[in-house]
Amino acid sequence: MKVFYSDRMVCDARSFSPSAGKPREVVRSWRAAGIPLDIAEPQPVTPAELATAHDPAFVRGVLAGTIPNGFGNTSPEVAATLPYTTGAMLSAARWVLSEGAVAAAPCSGFHHAGHALASGFCTFNGLMVTALVLRAEGRARRVAILDFDQHFGDGTDEIIDALDIDCVRHVTAGERRRTPADVPAFLDDIDPWIDAMADCDLLLYQAGADPHVDDPLGGWMTTAELRERDRRVFHAARARNLPVVWNLAGGYQTPLRKVLDIHDNTARECVAAWPD
Repeated sequence: MKVFYSDRMVCDARSFSPSAGKPREVVRSWRAAGIPLDIAEPQPVTPAELATAHDPAFVRGVLAGTIPNGFGNTSPEVAATLPYTTGAMLSAARWVLSEGAVAAAPCSGFHHAGHALASGFCTFNGLMVTALVLRAEGRARRVAILDFDQHFGDGTDEIIDALDIDCVRHVTAGERRRTPADVPAFLDDIDPWIDAMADCDLLLYQAGADPHVDDPLGGWMTTAELRERDRRVFHAARARNLPVVWNLAGGYQTPLRKVLDIHDNTARECVAAWPD
């Protein structure tokens, strides 16, 4: 499995959210689980690339530490990681569109970030930056975002509206609250959702861990159901020859091992869908 990862994506954000430190732990867990990995160094995004989706003054302020990041602080350590977390998504997307069918970026903290606003542990919206840079480079005409985090991707929607974007198809499962009784219908919706995205050049998939029944910010799917969710996403995309870049999202259980188990299963299903 192609994975775009660097230790430069990692820091201690001194936050309730483990997302800033999670990439390293996820990669270690995948290795310990025997998941075959091909690690590649991501290229950091530039301020100009971040400004394809964000207000340039907001970008400059966050990177300079004069505007709070998504963790609510102005930590220079957090600021230093941000070009690499979004860079992992963009690097994975460039690679997939030129050389492969699927790649992972073990990062999160994207979908609450708006055009000029950091929120909810999200600073820059790496999903929208990736989509808009790919369009500007002529690599993709249309990009699909399938957001299966527990929470509404409000920042993604806000950027689409603020910039009048027509090249992104966005599905966010967090648009409404769900209960365990909704699981069968939700799983059955996956194939039609991806079918409607089949004419896109690329699928960006947020494999959220926080819909888990035991997550303090989630609460409606079991570990097995989350794994089935991922299986259906990957197999539906492969059946339609739709390239996929996937990342991690959410996951607030303690100990972190409970979250890592969910992310391990996502990686296993990715490898199962693309074994060659």
